[in-house]
Amino acid sequence: MDNSGIIKQMPVSIEAEQALLGSIIVNPDSFDKVGGIIGAEDFYVEEHKHIYNTLLKMYTESKTIDVVTLVNALVEGGYRDEAGGIQYITLIAESVPSSANVKDYAKIVKDKSTLRKLIGICDDISEDAYNESNEVRTIIDSAEQKIFDLSHNSDSKEFRHIRDVLHNVYTDLEITQQNKGAVSGTKTGFSGIDRMLVQMGKGDLVIVGARPGMGKTSFALNIATNVAKSSGKAVAIFSLEMSGEQLVTRILSSEAMVDSHTLRTGQIKEEQWESIAEVASSLSGCDIYIDDTSAISTTEMKSKLRRLPNLGLVVIDYIGLMQTTANTDNRAQQVGEISRNLKIMAKDFGVPIICCAQLNRGTESRPGAGKRPTLADLRDSGSIEQDADIVLFLYRDEYYKDISGIHGEDEGAADSANTAEVIIAKNRHGSVGNVKMGWIGQFTKFRTIDDDYVNNG
Repeated sequence: MDNSGIIKQMPVSIEAEQALLGSIIVNPDSFDKVGGIIGAEDFYVEEHKHIYNTLLKMYTESKTIDVVTLVNALVEGGYRDEAGGIQYITLIAESVPSSANVKDYAKIVKDKSTLRKLIGICDDISEDAYNESNEVRTIIDSAEQKIFDLSHNSDSKEFRHIRDVLHNVYTDLEITQQNKGAVSGTKTGFSGIDRMLVQMGKGDLVIVGARPGMGKTSFALNIATNVAKSSGKAVAIFSLEMSGEQLVTRILSSEAMVDSHTLRTGQIKEEQWESIAEVASSLSGCDIYIDDTSAISTTEMKSKLRRLPNLGLVVIDYIGLMQTTANTDNRAQQVGEISRNLKIMAKDFGVPIICCAQLNRGTESRPGAGKRPTLADLRDSGSIEQDADIVLFLYRDEYYKDISGIHGEDEGAADSANTAEVIIAKNRHGSVGNVKMGWIGQFTKFRTIDDDYVNNG
């Protein structure tokens, strides 16, 4: 059927716009019900936008609102002549059925506005597709992001009385008390860390910072594997530095306890093959998804994550290699935008995001135990510290002995080589402190040392 002759009209309800404005004129307290739902841009008729903005200004300034005062304010603003203004404003005020229905009128106006915005977005998408000015994947990601933003920004939350929130909290406390493992969060799989963090919360941005060679990628992968195996949820890993094959080889080494050098050289013994096969079979049943796109942006990440069902955790290695849309050459500002977008992304998806970060070289110039990192050592931007809910630093004293050529021969030196510290430098939900972990370098694996942690909070 040929529809080319049909004239399409933009979605609009003039009656609903008039009724909404009339309700506010008749009962200015109606603003309390629609203030967080409607903005001037949601009106289709230009004159209605001016009227709404004027009403809003008068309400904000606690001025009396009626037909006469509104017309006077419009005239002073240069929007209407006085004679025509009184006639139209009176018509609007008298035509409203009931100001009690103001939320219904607002919903109609908002819905029509959203449809018009959707049409505009579709026009933009169509224009991008016709122009072929970008990669196809970029155009598709951009289209998805625009529609996602429209959907996300159309939601508005009302105030909730504390009694309603208390009911939810009390219910959670009862469940937690009855079942100690029912804390609403995601376990790292390392008991010492979980005790201090009380697990990673929904929407948490977790920064894992360390100097190169400390094992931050291994640490993040260990947690990712633990979560995938224990929760049954999908775990997404964005690897900006290593290929997917390199990443999986490292996971195999950690889980099968086969030396990573052995895997790289292929000198694998028969019993090791059995262990590798068993672990490979187990990992195949886990929902772990790996993306090794270099210089990916948060927009592209969000687009890909939306396609994953039952998402439970996101791991990013690492923030310094991420791309940004910020129109600046200032790296601190770029990283600041990335960290803010990662926090928003964690909140939008309601899952913890673990992001690895490099530390400044300053840690290596400090003497002795002073090499332990602090929040001031986070590289490129203070925004990382600000946006993160949890900041973990990895520290291995033996690492500095290795690079300086100092090696101990006693038992204490051997113990040091097999241990690492996880420094919880920031914890928005609880205490900070140090957790001692086992470190098995040849398998790139961290392990729990029971009850060996220090609470500094």
